Parts: sequence; C-alpha cells; structure tokens
Amino acid sequence: MIDNVLSSLLQTNTLAAALAALGAFALAVVLLRTQQWHGHWSIDSHIGIQKSHSQPTARIGGVAILGGVLAGYFFAPLDQRAILWPLILAGLPAFGFGLLEDVTRRVSVRARLLATMACGVLGWAITGYAITRVNVPGVDWLLGITFVSVVFTAFAVGGIANAINIIDGFNGLAAGSVTLILCGFASISFAVGDPALAYVSLILAGGVLGFLLVNWPLGKLFLGDGGAYFVGFAIAWLAVLLMARHPEVSAWALLLLCAFPFLEVVFSIARRHRRGLSPGAPDRLHLHSLVKRRIVCKVFPKASALAHNSITGAMMWIATLVPVLMATAWPSDRGALALGLAVCAFAYSSIYARLTQFVWCFGAATTGKPKFA
Repeated sequence: MIDNVLSSLLQTNTLAAALAALGAFALAVVLLRTQQWHGHWSIDSHIGIQKSHSQPTARIGGVAILGGVLAGYFFAPLDQRAILWPLILAGLPAFGFGLLEDVTRRVSVRARLLATMACGVLGWAITGYAITRVNVPGVDWLLGITFVSVVFTAFAVGGIANAINIIDGFNGLAAGSVTLILCGFASISFAVGDPALAYVSLILAGGVLGFLLVNWPLGKLFLGDGGAYFVGFAIAWLAVLLMARHPEVSAWALLLLCAFPFLEVVFSIARRHRRGLSPGAPDRLHLHSLVKRRIVCKVFPKASALAHNSITGAMMWIATLVPVLMATAWPSDRGALALGLAVCAFAYSSIYARLTQFVWCFGAATTGKPKFA
C-alpha cells in the first residue's frame, strides 16, 4: 500500500517542483547555519554605495538555488530532464563566474558579462537552439543566418542575466520577481500545450522560491552574483526554447515577461550616459532605491531599516507582476504586447520622473540629475 502511494507520488509532475523548493530551502538553511565555516569569504559587507542591508550577510544563495534545481531534476520525468540538463550545464559558466565574484570580489564586470554570453553560445552548441526571430521584419531575415542568430542569442542571454543582477537590491526583490517571471513562462507553456517546458519552469521557480523563504523578509541569505546570473540565464534560455518550440508565441511576449529588469537596464544605461558615467558605474538611483527613499521610508517612518528593505522588495513585485499578466494574457498578439511594453515604459519613466523631479512627465527628466542627494 505504502509502496503504491509512494510510486504514485513520484509520478506526479508537481513533485519535482516541490522537491526543488524543499531542497533549496534546506540548503539555504544549512548555509545559514554554517556561516562560521565559510563566512570569512562568503559574507558581504554592509558598507558600500549600493548596500542596503545593515548587517554583514552571506551572498551565496545561488548555491541553494542550484542545489534545489538539481534535486528537482533527479525526480523529474525524462522529458523534463531532457530540457533541464542542457540548461543546467550551459548555465554553469554564469554561475561559476558569479560565485567567484561573490567570494573574491575580484572578477571584473566584463569577465562576468562574457561568461553569461558564453552560456548562450554553449546552450546553442548543446541543443542547436538559438534566437531566430524577434517578430521584426528585416531583423528576422538576418537572424536566419546562423552566425548572426548565435551572436544575438549570446547578447540577449548576457543582457537578461545582468538585468536580473541589477534588480538584486533588496530582500526578495530579485527572487520574487524571478519567481513571477518563471510562473509566467509556465502559464504560457501550458497554454500552448507544452507541459514539459511548463513543469521545467516550475522546477526552476521552486528552486528560487525555496531560497526566497530564507531571503525574505529577514534577509538572512543573499542571492549573490552566482545566483542572479544563473537564474537570469535560465529565464533567457526558457525564452529561447519557447520561441523555438512554439512559433505561435510572439517574441514580444517573452520580452514583456522580463519588462521590469529589461527597462531597469535600459533606463540605467541611459541615465548614466547622460551623466557622463560608465554603464556599469554603481549608484543608488535605481527605481527600487528611489521607491524606498521617497515612498517606503516616508510611509513607514518608524519602521526598522530591515523592514524598509523588505517592504520595498515586496512593493517592487508589482512592477514585475503587471507585465507578466499582460504577457500571459496575449502571448500571440504582437500588437497588444508591443502596446503593453510601451505602457510599462511610460509608467516607469513617469514614476521615475515623479520620484526624482517631483513632476509627472515622460522624457529627459527620467535620465536627468535628481533634485535630491
């Protein structure tokens, strides 16, 4: 009787996702409880221009996520394993270089960017998949050339991976956003009749969710560059797979799923360029930083720094949820998707201008010098 029940459970598609979450959570707790052994190299200082935490905290949460995903892999059906193993293998350079930065603080931005781009090339070499369309006339013709499509895939993968790293600023912000995006991928995959890809998305979401339970709201463990780059690559590769397996899904839907991190990168580069700074220069002018300083700290003036941090992270989930809902509602409607992305860009710009210039507008104020320190 017990054997039959266990066998039945092992055959359910949701078990792998649940075990990924449980495995990531358990490993995150282990990492937290063993900081006396690894803290001398894993703990992140709370001093720095982009630091928002008040206590030194380990930043190797990516180890927990990868461990959770591996746990999910070993209990997943064969069709899901066939999708997962190339993703995990191709994502190792991003994870490895990111983790190396987490523990040494000596890996350059360029080296990490190249590592994430290399993941895209490695993914193509293993599976033969690359981005061959973006639903833009002329550009799609160019992407029909293998070399162009592989290079474009490498840049796209590197861009999304680094975008996730950029929004990793407060407790739960990146992990919560990634979980919502992965659930969006699962929803679209189910809608187009691809349960294997949908459950792979949920296994990845489970791994991130298990870590999130330790990261938010108490901020006991941080995602780190290794974790951010790995989950960023996973999102980008799911997009590659979904486009390749289902031509009816618009590329605009996949871009809209990632609208918040994508817009954060675009506006950050524009802002820094306008101020004469390097695109990779650190600052405290990201939208999430402004939301904390201009909204959360004023609405909750007596709350602790930790509470401000975690409330901000949760508030910013809205910025991810809205475009995810749009993308899942119209996965094949290019016009509606493009309009949705435009609306998100307008909203981002207007809110940013309001928080920095104290006016509602769309334009140069978004990238200008703020009127407060």
